[in-house]
Amino acid sequence: MSELFDPRQVRRAFSRASDSYDAAATLQHAIEAQLLESLDYLDQRVPEVVLDLGCGPGTAAAAMQARWPRAQVIAMDLALPMLRHAKVARDWRHPLARRPRRVCADARALPLAAGSVDVLFSNLCLQWTEDLPAVFAGFRRVLKPGGLLLCSTFGPATLQELRDAFAQADAAPHVSPFATIAQFGDALMQSGFRDPVLDRDTIVRGHGDVQSLMRELRALGATNALATRRRTLTGRARFRAAAAAYEVERRDDGLLPSSWEVITAMAWAPEPGTPIRSGGFDEVSVPVSKIRIRQRP
Repeated sequence: MSELFDPRQVRRAFSRASDSYDAAATLQHAIEAQLLESLDYLDQRVPEVVLDLGCGPGTAAAAMQARWPRAQVIAMDLALPMLRHAKVARDWRHPLARRPRRVCADARALPLAAGSVDVLFSNLCLQWTEDLPAVFAGFRRVLKPGGLLLCSTFGPATLQELRDAFAQADAAPHVSPFATIAQFGDALMQSGFRDPVLDRDTIVRGHGDVQSLMRELRALGATNALATRRRTLTGRARFRAAAAAYEVERRDDGLLPSSWEVITAMAWAPEPGTPIRSGGFDEVSVPVSKIRIRQRP
C-alpha cells in the first residue's frame, strides 16, 4: 500500500521553515492558545509528564511548563532544526522548576514508555499523518489511564480556494486531502478513547495576491508533501493560470480569501483492557452520531 504523504518531504519542509515559522504562524498560535484553554478540564490535577507533539517553536511547551513548573514537559518534533528554535528556558521564578526536554521523533512511532504521559497536546500536526487510527493507538499506548488528549488538525475545506484554482491549471495535486471531522472522531473511538468532544470552525483569511499566500505557506512549512506530487517546479504558465482563476472567482473586497477548517478534539485515555483495533478490524464499533460535535457559529 503506497503512502499518501512523503514523510521525508514533511521533515524537509518544516526544517527549512524553522527560521520563519514562528513569525508567520499567526493563525497557528491563535488555535494553540484556544487549545491551551482546554487544559482547565484537568481541574486541580497536576500532571507529572506532558507531551507537546509537533511542538514547532515550542510556545505551547513553554506555556505548559510555566503552568506546571515541576512537571516534565517533552517538546517533540519531526524536524530537528525546528527543535533547535524551541523555547526551553527554565522559569527561574520557581526554584524547583524544570525546563522542557527536546526530543526529535515521529508521531507515528513515539519513543516513550507505555502509560507514561498524563497530557498529550498536539497542535496542527496530525494533518500530516494518513493512518489516524494507528497514530491514536500510539497515543493511547503512551497515555496513562484517564490521561488527557488535546489535539487539533485541519479539515478538508482548508485552502479549498487554492485547490480549486490549481485544479483549473493542471491535474496534479497541490493541496493535501485532509481528514473530515467524522473520520477524525471515528479514529478516536476506534482506538478506544472515551468521551471525545470535537469542535469545528472555519476561519477565512485575506491575502493581497496568490504570491503572498504561497510565501506564507512556505514560511510555515506547509508545502505540498503528497507522495504523488509533481517533483518539478510548477511552471510559470500553470501558476499564472491558477492565479488568474483565483482572481476571477474568489477576489472579494480587494482581497483573496483562504479558508482554514479547524478541527479540535479532547478525549480521555481508557482504562487498561479496553478493546482496540486488531488485524485491521474494529473490536469496538461506535457510530459517529454518538460523538458530540460542536459547530461554532
